[in-house]
Amino acid sequence: MELHEIRYFLALSEVLNFTRAAEACNVTQPALTRAIKSLEDKLGGVLIHRERGNTHLTELGRMMRPYFQEMFTRMEEAKRRARSFAKLSEARLTVGVMCTIGPSKMIDLFGEFTARNPGVELYLRDGAAGSLEEMLVKGELDVAIYCKPDAPSDALHALPLFGERFVIAVAESHPLARLSEIRLADLDGQSYLSRINCEFRDVIAEIRESRGIAIRRPYASERDDWIQCMVLAGLGFTLIPEFAVTVPGLVMRPLVDPVVEREVNLITVRGRPHAPAVGAFVHECRRYPWLTKMREGPSMAVAAA
Repeated sequence: MELHEIRYFLALSEVLNFTRAAEACNVTQPALTRAIKSLEDKLGGVLIHRERGNTHLTELGRMMRPYFQEMFTRMEEAKRRARSFAKLSEARLTVGVMCTIGPSKMIDLFGEFTARNPGVELYLRDGAAGSLEEMLVKGELDVAIYCKPDAPSDALHALPLFGERFVIAVAESHPLARLSEIRLADLDGQSYLSRINCEFRDVIAEIRESRGIAIRRPYASERDDWIQCMVLAGLGFTLIPEFAVTVPGLVMRPLVDPVVEREVNLITVRGRPHAPAVGAFVHECRRYPWLTKMREGPSMAVAAA
């Protein structure tokens, strides 16, 4: 059944006059009559009895009318939602954000995006880099923001957003706080509070082990905020990206031997047709003043409250 046939039937069932129904539908009377006949052929029964001065619905017509009305209403609503979706007046965007990315450099991005696109519902999901990549490929995420030590696969496209150094974070009372910069050798024998979701953890461990540097591991957690609170309590040091530090009072010192940096990217799937909301978010990421935001980053001194 064609949508216009259903629309013509509903109009005719309201006025019970072929001429007036055709005028309401802005078509000729023969065109409306043909559409009704086509609908009847498809249903295998007569919908309208056309008698002089007594055009009325048949039993089949009365039975089908509420079904046709529901079908037409749902189709019109679907068309309206589709138009709203295309115009970003009613859409949802699911963004995966790596759990080790600090919020300080992302909040303004999300705020500006929602201000420019008030009809888009922004839904954030956090997770480790590998988990986000898997969800992105499966279509559970529209876009993802993360980084990995190795380059993304050819199936993915990476738009660089910002880079940041890894630093050593300690309490102000910790002996390492007296150093202006820290070499990996300075960590020998120290207590390391391990951030389990750190995407560079294995890379740095290989370097440390190759140099024969031994550390103690009294505590490990998937939660960066817990690790930072333990560090602040003086229970050890942690290695963390500089913009991921969120707990006031931590002392950050640059790791200089080796220097470890990461590049955070906006990841999309190559060749996948994207909704308008995805395009709008990519555009927002491109225009966002990342360099300016990076210059506003934390110093290596004691972080102020």
